[in-house]
Amino acid sequence: MKKLLGLDLAGLEAVAAEAGLRKFAGRQMAAWLYKRGADSIDAMTDLPKSARAWLADNGYTVGREAPIAEARSQDGTAKYLFSGVGGRDIESVYIPDRDRATLCISSQAGCKMNCRFCMTGQGGWQGDLDAGAIINQVLSVPESASLTNIVFMGMGEPADNIDAVLRTIDILTAPWGLAWSPRRITVSTIGKQPGLSLLLDKTQVHIAVSLHSPFAEERLSIMPVQRAFPMADILATLRRYDFAHQRRLSIEYTMFEGLNDDTRHAEALARLLRGTDARVNLIRFHRTPGFEGRPSGRQTMERFRDTLNNAGITATIRASRGEDIMAACGMLAGHKDGATTNC
Repeated sequence: MKKLLGLDLAGLEAVAAEAGLRKFAGRQMAAWLYKRGADSIDAMTDLPKSARAWLADNGYTVGREAPIAEARSQDGTAKYLFSGVGGRDIESVYIPDRDRATLCISSQAGCKMNCRFCMTGQGGWQGDLDAGAIINQVLSVPESASLTNIVFMGMGEPADNIDAVLRTIDILTAPWGLAWSPRRITVSTIGKQPGLSLLLDKTQVHIAVSLHSPFAEERLSIMPVQRAFPMADILATLRRYDFAHQRRLSIEYTMFEGLNDDTRHAEALARLLRGTDARVNLIRFHRTPGFEGRPSGRQTMERFRDTLNNAGITATIRASRGEDIMAACGMLAGHKDGATTNC
């Protein structure tokens, strides 16, 4: 079957031409897919009946898929399991927070980056999601109509599947698509090149970079990608772009007791980030199988935050959400556990 979901306007116009329709039929299909929520070709009622029949006869389908399981946290967070690729399913997380409704979406089934503390990476990589599978998460969660923000912070490294991620961002932001402001979208990355540069050159979305230590050898001990993509190179790339106006740069910093959470680390991080307009999100580590690290205490995290703020670096402690359903940062695995209590 050939999915329409995930095609950009040019792709839909090409399908329209193939079906013997005028070019504007591509825009009509885009409206049905991305604005009206069509889940079947027959629902596209302003296309001629003969054209709808031709699309179906020639293997075209909308490509919408509902979640196959869900779990709900006591704090209102919801985790959804979707069919993935390579025998591994994927997870998305819905996070309500007062007037914000954020969906954390996946870009790959698994991940190649192998960060030692991350459950997604421990399971390896089974394949890239296409743009249809990525945008399907946004359109098919029950809370789709109320979403205010999208974060590429689910399973996978977005910069490792950059073509599909860029196409998804285009669908999210284009007038013929969902017409969202790029300011409602954040892409989280370890800084993999050339994907990071393409994100910075071709979009205006917010960027979040996973750092986790200001010292190269320590970062390497928990993030093997430091060898291929050193944080010094990542920061040199970021310094070439403006983060003071249209978009925001965040540094993701998971805190491990006795490993990266003392004053020496905070002061080194402040020196490293000086002049970047970066803000730091301090993240409480959630224990994962196979990694011996322990979470830093609340007082330690507050002291670290205060050291950064006093040095002129804006830092906040991110509220932990969805830990009881394994939906918190670093805990997505993409395995169905028999029932919907644990995706």
